[in-house]
Amino acid sequence: MRSTQIRSTFLDFFTSRGHRQVPSSPLIPSDPTLLLANAGMNQFKPYFLGEVTPEYPRATTIQKCARTSDIDNVGRTNRHATFFEMMGNFSFGDYFKADAIAFAWELLTQGCNLEKDRLWITVYEDDDEAERLWRRIGVPADRIQRLGMEDNYWSMGVPGPCGPCSEVNYDRGPAFGREGGPAVDGERYMEIWNLVFMQYQRGEGDKKGDFPILGELAQQSIDTGLGLDRLAAILQGVENVCTTDLLLPTLKTVQELAGRDYPGTGEQKTSFQVVTEHARSIAFLIADGVLPAKDGRGYVLRRLMRRAIRHARLLGIDGPVLPATTASVIGNLGDVWPELRAQSALIEQVVAAEEESFTRTLTQGTRLLDAAITHTRTSGSTSLAGDTAFELHDTYGFPVELTVEAARDAGLSVDEDRFAALLTEQQQRAKTGGKAKTAEALRRQDTYRELSARHGRTDFVGYDRLTAEATVLGVIADGLLASGAEQGRTVEVVLDRSPFYAESGGQVGDTGTVRTADGAVLQVLDTKLGLEGFQVHTVRVLDGELRSGQAVEALVDGPRRDAVARSHSATHVLHAMLRRTLGDHARQHGSLVDAGRLRFDFSHFSALDPTQLAALEALVNDHLLDDPDVRVWHATRSEAEAAGATALFGEKYGDHVRIVDIGDFSRELCGGTHVGHGSNAGPVRILGEASIGSNLRRIEALTGRDALTYYDTERRLLDELATLLGTRPKDAPEALRKRLDALATAQQELGRLRDTELRTRAQQLAAVARTVTGGRIVTEKVTGLGPEELRTLTTHTADLLGTDRAVVVLGTEHDGKALLAAAITRTLHATGTQASRILVLAARTVGGGAGGKGPVASAGGRHTGALDEALAVAGQEAAQHLDRYGSSTVAEVLGR
Repeated sequence: MRSTQIRSTFLDFFTSRGHRQVPSSPLIPSDPTLLLANAGMNQFKPYFLGEVTPEYPRATTIQKCARTSDIDNVGRTNRHATFFEMMGNFSFGDYFKADAIAFAWELLTQGCNLEKDRLWITVYEDDDEAERLWRRIGVPADRIQRLGMEDNYWSMGVPGPCGPCSEVNYDRGPAFGREGGPAVDGERYMEIWNLVFMQYQRGEGDKKGDFPILGELAQQSIDTGLGLDRLAAILQGVENVCTTDLLLPTLKTVQELAGRDYPGTGEQKTSFQVVTEHARSIAFLIADGVLPAKDGRGYVLRRLMRRAIRHARLLGIDGPVLPATTASVIGNLGDVWPELRAQSALIEQVVAAEEESFTRTLTQGTRLLDAAITHTRTSGSTSLAGDTAFELHDTYGFPVELTVEAARDAGLSVDEDRFAALLTEQQQRAKTGGKAKTAEALRRQDTYRELSARHGRTDFVGYDRLTAEATVLGVIADGLLASGAEQGRTVEVVLDRSPFYAESGGQVGDTGTVRTADGAVLQVLDTKLGLEGFQVHTVRVLDGELRSGQAVEALVDGPRRDAVARSHSATHVLHAMLRRTLGDHARQHGSLVDAGRLRFDFSHFSALDPTQLAALEALVNDHLLDDPDVRVWHATRSEAEAAGATALFGEKYGDHVRIVDIGDFSRELCGGTHVGHGSNAGPVRILGEASIGSNLRRIEALTGRDALTYYDTERRLLDELATLLGTRPKDAPEALRKRLDALATAQQELGRLRDTELRTRAQQLAAVARTVTGGRIVTEKVTGLGPEELRTLTTHTADLLGTDRAVVVLGTEHDGKALLAAAITRTLHATGTQASRILVLAARTVGGGAGGKGPVASAGGRHTGALDEALAVAGQEAAQHLDRYGSSTVAEVLGR
């Protein structure tokens, strides 16, 4: 079976058995707790947690997954990959173990025609029911093995659903390893399908099994994952995932670039497979909006790219490797995954730029590493210091694997224990910084959960109104429930219903006023989500006393809400125009939607020049000026995605979502507040654009009245400038340009004249140089000079003394400070003398210090009255240096 047939066989099998076919979610998940989509169940997590009621009881998917936990095994085993397509079937409280096992057996033995006697099963060590079901279906007891918690038990690592799992493994034969089943050899007996039985509710504990089971779930569910790569390798009769039709065209591309055939064994085989497999991961990650960065998912991508480049170099590929290999991935899989073709230009740009950048890193790091290796060998050591390896890794981005390999080639080892210790210290410092804040946040979250469990979600009524009658459900002080709060206190308040929008989706929380029936007045400073759907208001008690259980009237600050709504609608339009002009990769990575201003972070790999920003601003305002309707509607998540709605990273969406359309050019999932028509949001004034990280840019802009105020300020400044220049506003730039050109010319002429004057003064000073033992000295107090001119005059004077051994020390008063400068001639500097040594005692005399390297030095201090004394001290130091060296040769001096 080719991979296309395997996919269709799987999906047809389950859709014919009542499963809803659900599209793959992007690799960038909407779940903020996940870096990348790493399992088929990710998008169904709210169903399994009971947070959202599913529309269908059964589902089937082919999910794109990225997982780098086993990255070091890629290329060294036949089965590991960092990207894979996970085929899965899911039951949400519908069928359970018996049907899941029966479905898997039927599909593998009949749909895929796998030999029954080559299928081995593992079950959890205590799961008698699963073993009984497998034996009933025809699997003999000697091909069923029981394994422990680490291999055959599933949980999300936090309190919630958990349960045993059962894995189906295929015996690839004695050529692949030892007999004895999957418990003995995972290469020979390759796991292909994992059936997870979500059966129990777990409590707090660790991920590996040290947690209490709180009881059985009211709704037992099924989550399975069948790896397409592994099944394809078996059905196509090939050795490993890189030689299946999913990756073979890319492997052939690597062979062409390397100018050699793919070997059957050895380190070169590993490198061929790493480059091939990583190219697929790289293409899919970029297509889904991931760009190289120093941390997060961007670092995952960068690591894959650098690892692929490194292994390409080991194969002797000195030129670019990623553009050609990712292009082969697009050509091979672009029909199945159209986002690859849609983003082909972006993929080509990103990989080319990153490879060029990393090549420079390799060149620089290699020079530093070569120097360190030479030093290590010269010192007689056989081990390169771990501190050196860490500095190369941390400061220069040089992979530690390369350091180890280069050291090994030079006959050295690397102190990897020291490297690991330094890396652990760095990670620990990052972790410990927020422990206190974490403890306080956890205490506060416990309080929120207690109130939420007692009273349920907050009824938000703020889309349609700015006021509401409500009841105080709880008062929270320092993270704990309180009975109330007196005048002057700042506390958190939870209401049963609220018109205040809670900060989310980048939009700031509402502010306003809450009044109690007995006259207490609370100023609402901010509104946030404590838990999903559970609002918390930060308030200051201005008058009276607040008590839990009171009836209150809540009133939102209307003008501020309107200004925020203008910014939010403008943000949607800006996002749409960025993607239209730069490409679909220019996706939102964060935003701030505030009253009268916005900040928008997006992915892009280069700066926008002033012309691009002006064009973008005009495009946004043109679309707003057309006065498009702003329409809000609701649909299921899948319906919204099918309609082209954009979901924003980091936001958590339920199965029913709110969609905001602005005209026919912007459609986003959004829970925020908006204007009714586009013209209400404008105008928009872009203030600027800047980098905030690798491949991340930020635009800041003003909206509505704030933009108009800014325009007015700019106009008044231009009018004032035109008046000063004696011209009309429209002619002011040209008039100013002419003035600046004339000023620059005058400054150049003034500088030339000043330099001529300084050279004349230098001649006068050189003429009064006094002769001492070993050379000549000039020590003079001068006037009318700043720091730079003093240094210049000192240097000019030393130059005029030619080949003599001479010292020039000049001093002046400037801006209430005593300044000193010293210069020595080249012949004196050749003896090893530093000009700064001559000024050390003189600098102390004026209450300061000396600085500078080589033949010129400067000093300064607050004691202007001591300047003459300082010059005398410097003269004595100069005489001593000259006397010391006398007429000695340079070689004699250095020998001392």
